[in-house]
This record gives sequence, C-alpha cells and structure tokens, in this order.
Amino acid sequence: MGQQGIWVLGGYQSDFARNLTREGEAFDALTAEVVRGTLGDAGVRAVDVETVHVGNAFGQLFTGQGHLGAMPATVEPDLWGRPAARHEAACASGSIAILAAMAELEAGRYATALVVGLELERTVPGDTAAQHLGAASWVGHEGSPKYVWPQGFSDLADEYDRRYGLDDAHLHAFAAMAVRNARDNPNAQTRGWQFGEASFSDDDDVNPVVAGRTRRTDCSQVTDGGAGLVLATDSWVRGHPGAVAGGRAARITGWGHRTVGLPLAPKLERSREDTHVMPHVRDAFADALRRAGLGSVDDLSAVEVHDCFTASGYLAIDHTGIADPGESWKAIESGDIERTGRIPVNPGGGLIGGGHPVGATGVRMAVDALRQVTGTAGATQVPGARRVGTLNIGGSTATTCSLVLEGAPA
Repeated sequence: MGQQGIWVLGGYQSDFARNLTREGEAFDALTAEVVRGTLGDAGVRAVDVETVHVGNAFGQLFTGQGHLGAMPATVEPDLWGRPAARHEAACASGSIAILAAMAELEAGRYATALVVGLELERTVPGDTAAQHLGAASWVGHEGSPKYVWPQGFSDLADEYDRRYGLDDAHLHAFAAMAVRNARDNPNAQTRGWQFGEASFSDDDDVNPVVAGRTRRTDCSQVTDGGAGLVLATDSWVRGHPGAVAGGRAARITGWGHRTVGLPLAPKLERSREDTHVMPHVRDAFADALRRAGLGSVDDLSAVEVHDCFTASGYLAIDHTGIADPGESWKAIESGDIERTGRIPVNPGGGLIGGGHPVGATGVRMAVDALRQVTGTAGATQVPGARRVGTLNIGGSTATTCSLVLEGAPA
C-alpha cells in the first residue's frame, strides 16, 4: 500500500481567555467541548472516527488527572472502543499527537483520526504554575523550577547578544505585535487586556523583570484551553468527497521532527561553529519545507511560531529563514512579519497574545493554519493565504516539530 496523503477536515479551538476552574469545570468539560466542536466543524460523526490521539503535558501536576487518552471516550459514547493514546512532549505535545495520528493513517491502520490538545493550568497560583511548568526542563540540573523558563530564554537572548548583538527594543516590538494581532482574535487570551506604550519597554515599574532580561510582556500566559483536528486519508476522502467540498479542507504536505537533549547549555555549546543558534530547529523547519516540495519560507503565506517568550519568537524568525542568522531585528523593523508583511508571523497573536495551554498549542497552531489556508480566519486572515507553516518547540527546543498545511481547491 502506498503512503497516504493526509487531509485536515476541520478543527476547533476553545476560548483561551476562560478560567475553567473558576467556572467549576475540569478536563471532562473541556474535552467534551473540544471533541464536539471539532467533529462539528469537520462534519464527521464520532462513530466514524477510527483512532484518537490526545496531546497533554502536565495533567497530573495541575489537576491530578492522568490517563487522558481515555477522556474522549469518557465524554463521547460513540468513541467507546476506539484506540486512543496520550502524548507528552512538553510544549510540543500537541504536534507529537498530530504526527502520531498521521503515522497511523499513513501506515494504513486507520482512515480517520481525531486529535485533541488539552491543558488546564489556572488551577493553582502563578508561582506554583511556574514550578509545574519547570517539569519540562532537566529537573534538578537547570536552575530554580520557578524561574527555569524565563531565565532560560533570557540566556538564549544573551547568546544572541553575544554572537550578533541584540537590542531589547526588538523583543518588545515583537511582544507588541503579538498583542496587537490578538485583539482581532475572538479566542485570544489577551484580546481584551489593556496595555500602554510603556508596557513594551524597559520600564521596571510597568514592565518588571521576571528573570535575567526577560520582562513581563516577554512572556506567554498561563492558560486553560483545548484545540482539535480531524484527519483523514486520501482513500477515505475519495469515498466521502463531500467532506472536502467547497475548499473547507486542507492537506498536510510537509512535516519535520527533531529531538535533542533536555538542557539548554549543551545546545548552545554544540552550535558555536554553526550559522544558527539552534541548528536542529532550523533543520526541523527545513525538513517540513522539503517534504512539502517547497524551496524556502517565501513559498509560504504565513508562519505560526512558538513565541513562549519573545526570545523564542526572535529565534524563529531567522531559523525559518525569514531573516539571515542573527538578523531577525531587520524583519521586525521592516514589517516583514506583520499580518500584511512579506511573511506574516502569528497573525492571530501566537502564544504571547493568544495564550499557551501547553498541550494544546501545537494543535492550535495547526487549527490556525487550517483557518488561514481555507480563508476562514476572519479578522486575522492573511489575504490570499494558500500555504502556512508551523514551528512548535518543547522545552528549550528539546523537541521541535513543524508542519506545512496547504489549502485544497474549492
């Protein structure tokens, strides 16, 4: 049997501004909303789903709930008996769930798959949440769990500064773009937040330091939320042509996946003689472009990148090839990455503006890519978008995944 092409039939995202704990809701309610919303958007019945994949990073730490692969069947009786699994890869958990589902479909085991990414993080105070998120580092070997990520991405910014020079004003400008784009996104966590000009500056009172050179608005948010996709093979689509009628479906034409060690310092040391700070991140994105038959990032209409901090967003600009190594600032100053620019980055606000429910982020990126290439992204739409790439990282880029989604003819 030849390798199957993979279609995305529909997708769904919850409102990332919600606090489900305050609403008295838990994983069952979030899963039910995402499963039903995803199936409804795809026009697929639960009984027609043949396999289920769940992305989740920190379920036990934030809620005590493990075994989340079984949660979709718990809330949707017609999924009873379907094979299902939970996938954990820190912030790349959702993308790993997508890749696992794709592999099953491509192998011919199943013809349709439901992928959901789920995370509840607003169950505990902020300091406790930061400690829980530190579980994605090399625990006991990389600083304080409370500050491991803001400090780690400050260290990444320092490495850029050492190699190329880095003006923090460009990091602030990236954050300002993220929240500006999020204002047009009806599911974005910060869409109604108020910011002043000093919010994106070195003003210690308005934008205080969290750790190192990482300031408040350099950080993505602690978020509750979920997202989902329905995937199908070429052979299934041939038997159900109505599922892709009207140009509302897309194809996954490329993918990349690279994994390296947990700690940050060896990554930086290994790349001393390389053109890029994180060559495996560059290579994961390049793999996706190559598999999609594309020559460069300029063959894409937009890119969804992993701006858990402004430093990772800055890294994504040159590692995707939008700018030359160390020159991400040029793309920021020129407006190349704005929604109306040469290669729009995170037109819906990304993680900083949109929110970052860790296990859902990779799936949410793919949902936003689907919306863009099918012309259904509303106020965040990039005009004429046909191909969109994603770049999703876990930890200090220990796991990196990329996808390319391409719109199907109407």
